[in-house]
Amino acid sequence: MYWNKTIETLSPADLADLQLKRLKTTLAQVMKVGFYQKKFRDEGVRLEDVKTLADVSKLPFTRKQDLRNGYPFGFFAVPLNQVVRIHTTSGTTGKPTVVGYTRADLDTWSELIARNMTMVGLTKDDVFQNMVNYGMFTGGLGFHYGAEKIGMTVIPSATGNTKRQIEMIQDFGVTAIHCTPSYAMHLAEVAEEMDASLDTLKTGLFGAEPWSDSMRAELERKLGVTAYDSYGLSELFGPGVAFECPERDGLHIWHDCYLVEIIDPVSGDVLGDGERGELVVTPLMKEAMPLVRYRTGDVTMTIEDGCLCGRAKKIARITGRSDDMLVIRGINVFPSQIEHVLLKIPEVGNQFMVYVDRVNHLDEMTIDVEIDKGHFSGELHDLARIQKKVMKQLRDALELRTTVNIVEPGSLPRFEGKAKRVVDRRGSM
Repeated sequence: MYWNKTIETLSPADLADLQLKRLKTTLAQVMKVGFYQKKFRDEGVRLEDVKTLADVSKLPFTRKQDLRNGYPFGFFAVPLNQVVRIHTTSGTTGKPTVVGYTRADLDTWSELIARNMTMVGLTKDDVFQNMVNYGMFTGGLGFHYGAEKIGMTVIPSATGNTKRQIEMIQDFGVTAIHCTPSYAMHLAEVAEEMDASLDTLKTGLFGAEPWSDSMRAELERKLGVTAYDSYGLSELFGPGVAFECPERDGLHIWHDCYLVEIIDPVSGDVLGDGERGELVVTPLMKEAMPLVRYRTGDVTMTIEDGCLCGRAKKIARITGRSDDMLVIRGINVFPSQIEHVLLKIPEVGNQFMVYVDRVNHLDEMTIDVEIDKGHFSGELHDLARIQKKVMKQLRDALELRTTVNIVEPGSLPRFEGKAKRVVDRRGSM
């Protein structure tokens, strides 16, 4: 199941040669951007010193704040009349990050999505329902054009009106869906309430937020799909940067288009295979908005070669974001760790919210957890028993004491886009 077998299975030597050639082209392109002209000059960087792939570590990092400071078009390397589309980031405060695309950029992006979808067995015979935002968010149009490139029947249902989404799955014989995992869980809940059969579904593509293997198992059980993890971010085109193959043991990142490093997020030192840190990416095929050593903020690690599918080195599934990481009394906590624990407890549902406060100069974490409808008796002793069980399992997993509130089914917010499960109130106190 290959879209471009020659590129997807390049030998390590041929891949390295292609990466170095494209890196040098990218460096020439970034020198058309004022930010990089000044940055390289101030830090004494000379492009002629980049002779090998390892030499990329001599180059300075690019951070999200740099892109915001360049709002709106400060990072474009081509005239605006060559930019045929603009997207912006979602879920941030202040000015968004603006991303521009030439026609060649859009072709490259849709090619990567086509590779991903073909890799998991989707073909022109599939009916694909795309249940993500079609506005400035890159997830909608990114998957849309990749699916059309394959020749799939595409239903651009976007977000919202969950009952109508379910009706479309049934009426149009949808075989594959794309959405956030949290929305997929909500979809499953509503389908269950409607007593609706989703028996045409076979494939679920889920991304835009970290999600656990426990949630994967739950989604597959409730929706009857094989669930695949998708990774991307707007600054690197959007979705399509990396994707699971049928082995589902890490995500293949398209190394012909992205040069990958893992760094210690504090020191900036480059780490080796199997060492978890922050993902840094230099895109190798971007015309409108080339970047150098972009710090994604996403926590992962590289996995050595050897996948049975024959494709190149993978990254592990994203644990969380380094800037979403909560430090509670010196202990690092990711929301995905909490989710992983909760989904193993049959008495609680799929929804939770985390609140962090500072009380008497100490950090305190409170977690509201919905009780499972089948276990909701209203009896106080039952609620107390479940609360005690949840607190113990969280303490064992996180090595951290938390306050847990058990709340009624359906009482916590649902999310159509990225789930916002953490409210950190320490800065407002």
